[in-house]
Amino acid sequence: MNRARIIRVGAIAAASALTIGGLTACSAGGGGNDDGTVTITWWHNATTDPQQGMWEDVAAEFEKDHPGVKVEVTGYQNEDLQRTLIPNALQSGDAPDIFMVWPGGEVRSQADAGYLMDLTDVMSDTISEYGGTVKPWQVDGKQYAIPYTFGIEGFWYNKDLFKAAGIDELPETLPELEDANKKLRAAGTTPIAVGAGDLWPAGHWWYQFALAACSTDTLQKAIPALDFSDPCWVEAGELLQDFVATNPFQDGFLATSGQQGADSSAGLVANGNAAMELMGAWNAGQIGSLTPDATVPEWLGWFPMVSVPGTAGDPTITMGGGDGFGISKDAPKEAVELLKYIASEDVQKRFAETGAGIPAHPGAIDSLTDPSLKSIAEGLAGSSYVQLWLDSDLGPSFGNPLNQAIVNLMAGSGTPEDVVKALEDTAAAL
Repeated sequence: MNRARIIRVGAIAAASALTIGGLTACSAGGGGNDDGTVTITWWHNATTDPQQGMWEDVAAEFEKDHPGVKVEVTGYQNEDLQRTLIPNALQSGDAPDIFMVWPGGEVRSQADAGYLMDLTDVMSDTISEYGGTVKPWQVDGKQYAIPYTFGIEGFWYNKDLFKAAGIDELPETLPELEDANKKLRAAGTTPIAVGAGDLWPAGHWWYQFALAACSTDTLQKAIPALDFSDPCWVEAGELLQDFVATNPFQDGFLATSGQQGADSSAGLVANGNAAMELMGAWNAGQIGSLTPDATVPEWLGWFPMVSVPGTAGDPTITMGGGDGFGISKDAPKEAVELLKYIASEDVQKRFAETGAGIPAHPGAIDSLTDPSLKSIAEGLAGSSYVQLWLDSDLGPSFGNPLNQAIVNLMAGSGTPEDVVKALEDTAAAL
């Protein structure tokens, strides 16, 4: 997602870290009603508890404290929300008042199109509280959304399956990961689940190998310039190609969804049918929601993405991103007050306590109780840089063609050069 294309984590650390519906399911933009009631519509991507229930509580609390205001809060499945519901609502002119906004290229695209309210002045106090974590949601120095969670990617793994396979130490390098995969296979366990059917979960594997193959200088210069001539971008595909050849993933991974149901990649980990999954900081809550008792299991652990020896990348760089909320430019003024409440330190602490993710407010980090999320927060603070998800950083035009080319590579029907060509073709068409 963009601009501060590579976020200096020092700044972040100093400042800090599914009911599917269509547009007809609820009207989008709110406003004043005939009886004088002001209705605020709020769309988010939480469709399971505890986060879904928490957002409903926040809406009810705001209504209680603001007589004459009604908050219609609705959770949608993430892919539907990002790919179709929000884009269609924005283009139709009937957008919700508060809605999910992803950083980098996405927020830049929406701001440039005039869809978002400028929050720089009306939420200046909140912006000051958050510090560096808000920067990925800025465009040309103006603030267009406020994050509520920010974290880095790594492996979510089943401690019991690792122990049963005789894995005593967590992998830190690619050869060590491949060795762990062999032990898991020998123990009758699928090593890694990936939801390539949704494209982006598979895309993250190439993104991580690009961080390993490309130097920091290349990342800093190539992404904003959309220049993919450095050989490291092809090398990333070669690394992924070699890794796929070691048979690390579940059977049928090309058709598996990422987060929807027991047969998704998150579901396979939740039900003990795969030992680990490479995914963002939100995955603890996602896996927990898919376990038999719908709670984050005690056996769930986390470790960082492994380094790749012999490559140009800095092993202290991590990849991550976050979720935020923006306000439609035509929303009532009460929507600003609601977002201030959503972003408040108190609500952020409650979010941390749910275990659904890492709060973006630096004052809420100490409220994390989940050991894995604490590990992620430590990894975030110890990173030299955090690179935003590459499809997000590059912008919304790149996501599908890039991720499809990566899946084709993993399927054996594409080449490392094809992935780079998808990037170059998309850039040329802008």
